[in-house]
Amino acid sequence: MRVEIWSDIACPWCYVGKARFEKALAAFPHREQVEVVHRSFELDPGRAKNDVQPVLGMLTKKYGMSQAQAQAGEENLGAQAAAEGLEYRTEDRDHGNTFDMHRLLHLAKEQGRQDELIQAFYQANFAEERSVFAEGDERLVELAVGAGLEAEDARKVLADPTAYADDVRADEREAAELGANGVPFFVLDRKYGVSGAQPAEVFAQALSQAWGERSPLTLIDQGNAGGDADACGPDGCAVPPRP
Repeated sequence: MRVEIWSDIACPWCYVGKARFEKALAAFPHREQVEVVHRSFELDPGRAKNDVQPVLGMLTKKYGMSQAQAQAGEENLGAQAAAEGLEYRTEDRDHGNTFDMHRLLHLAKEQGRQDELIQAFYQANFAEERSVFAEGDERLVELAVGAGLEAEDARKVLADPTAYADDVRADEREAAELGANGVPFFVLDRKYGVSGAQPAEVFAQALSQAWGERSPLTLIDQGNAGGDADACGPDGCAVPPRP
């Protein structure tokens, strides 16, 4: 079974939602038969790469809230994160464009290190003092290396603005086609969708339901009167005798 997760590194609920989903997945009896794929979704796709600002300033401007309201929201998120065993800095974080991080996540997917890299990005953005936005490409390269990627591979992607750009845009178009207008957004076996950072119990129920309702494969006999046509298998290929 495949679970696809549309998310953005700048999204605190994606950070919390990932932890809640993983708690449910760890207890799922068929855990080893579940493939998890992270898909791209930018919350602020129009933001320029060098446009970095404090999170509180972004929140007050975007949502028209006061500084006190924005800080209270961050404190609430910090408490939600702490309940999942996550670190969360409620002050002095910044906000910026995440497109390059999504491009690197597609590189990591090819190398089987996608989950490690997205977790490194989340940890850096929400828990560490150093910015993932203001320090330039080498900060992203450093995080990519820590997640198991080669530095030169990461630098090549960052130096070429077209590298994996189409993959990111394809993910975002697909999210729109599926009706996702926010993240995190979880799709289980292309049959069920779960929106938002739901409690672990909801994810557990969704996993069980999706697993239980998988359709068995129906084989079609094309005129062989119920018999098996010639094929190759683990024991080799059966070669019919000459007439």
